[in-house]
Amino acid sequence: MSEKPVDKTAVKVSEKAIPLEDVKVSLYKAQAKIYPKNVTGIFTSWRWVMVWVTQIFFYGVPWLDWGGRQALLFDLEGKRFYIFNLVFYPQDLIYLTLILIISALALFLFTAVAGRLWCGFTCPQTVYTEIFLWIEAKIEGDRPARMKLDASPMSAKKLFIKFKKHLIWIIFSLFTGFTFVGYFSPIRELAGSYLSFNLGPWETFWVFFYGFATYGNAGFMREQVCKYMCPYARFQSAMFDDDTLIVTYDTLRGEPRGGRSRKATQEEHKLGACVECSLCVQVCPTGIDIRNGLQYECIQCGACADVCDTVMDKMGYEKGLIKFSTQNALANRWTQSQVMQHIKRPRVLIYTAILGALVIGLLASLWIRTPFRVNVVRDGVMGRMTNDGKIENVYRLQIMNGTELTQHYQLKVNGLKDVEIEAEAAEEQSGSDTHMKSIEVKPTESRWVIVDLKVPDGSLKSGSHKIEFEVFSQEDKDTVQEKSVFLVPRN
Repeated sequence: MSEKPVDKTAVKVSEKAIPLEDVKVSLYKAQAKIYPKNVTGIFTSWRWVMVWVTQIFFYGVPWLDWGGRQALLFDLEGKRFYIFNLVFYPQDLIYLTLILIISALALFLFTAVAGRLWCGFTCPQTVYTEIFLWIEAKIEGDRPARMKLDASPMSAKKLFIKFKKHLIWIIFSLFTGFTFVGYFSPIRELAGSYLSFNLGPWETFWVFFYGFATYGNAGFMREQVCKYMCPYARFQSAMFDDDTLIVTYDTLRGEPRGGRSRKATQEEHKLGACVECSLCVQVCPTGIDIRNGLQYECIQCGACADVCDTVMDKMGYEKGLIKFSTQNALANRWTQSQVMQHIKRPRVLIYTAILGALVIGLLASLWIRTPFRVNVVRDGVMGRMTNDGKIENVYRLQIMNGTELTQHYQLKVNGLKDVEIEAEAAEEQSGSDTHMKSIEVKPTESRWVIVDLKVPDGSLKSGSHKIEFEVFSQEDKDTVQEKSVFLVPRN
């Protein structure tokens, strides 16, 4: 039995054959602009607390002085990173690695306990969107006024209002970009160049790039970044379980929904507590309806819970129709104390233990960290015979002073008998059985020193001999040892 050939020249749509060339498929879903309504409440207050805390830190820290220099500065050109009283070099990458691991584990822990708290309260996208919406509301008005303005035809008044809003947005964005660059270039010098229009090409690029990103993400893209660009929303479900605190709608209390008079009781209309006011949708910054259950677009800012509590107050109903709770708590009607007991589950305790161990390890490592580093590099030339009948090996020592004071280091070599040390720009110091050299290194300086080691011919067998360079800080009383080898050529 032969199959009927498929006609590839047409597609059947609504019982009517349409040529393929006339069928249009949109690759992008049309998105209606979201106008979040202003709201007040406990979660909104906490969100603004975090806005103030994060922005005071971001804009204020670069201007702090610490020992005559910027308190927090990532000097890429000088390859030094200043974090208050600590100075790091690229060789200290292990600390950055630990910090990133700790940050990831903290994110996992907070998500397992209380969902996307980072997204709703401290994420830069959320924070700057909140600031831009506040500016927009101050200039254009609350939700109905903004919707009416956007729907109205273009006029001189509308153009002036939009121009004023965007001008303030741009100024704020450029200041944000300037502050961001101020973490990598001394901000006071940067400010002088900024005001005199004398910025370098890279500073100019990054000020405008970061400013443009802030302007575009917080002013226009807003929830699109959270919904489509941020990967966190996509893999958050792997960290959720039925005991994770999330913003939830109590279906048993709320259903069936329906409008009613304030004077009417729920029993009279046989309705649930939800009055179908849709305010929870109007205040949502991502435009979702929390009553439809947990959705990946929800950033858990708690705005819907705040506005719902306001409505419940007006209706004389119990608060908490929308609240932070867990799926198990709603299903089993647990009390608040029962919810808190189930938060202490194995995965949370494991995350906490690992995170605590890493934090303690990082702090202990920083506490015992030696304030200078030494690298030993052998000269490319093999061991050689000098004119005065001695065997010479040449090394290059890099001494990095991690303090902000001039340091003097004593250099000596262990493992060789009757060794002579010749070090570039070093002063000789006598010792009981060896010679030592004193080397001066300026604050936060990384200095290369050429070191010649000589031993009498015949004192060592031909081949490789293990040695150890010992560098002692006269000021800090710390010692660093670095191993190397001394080569004796064959006769």
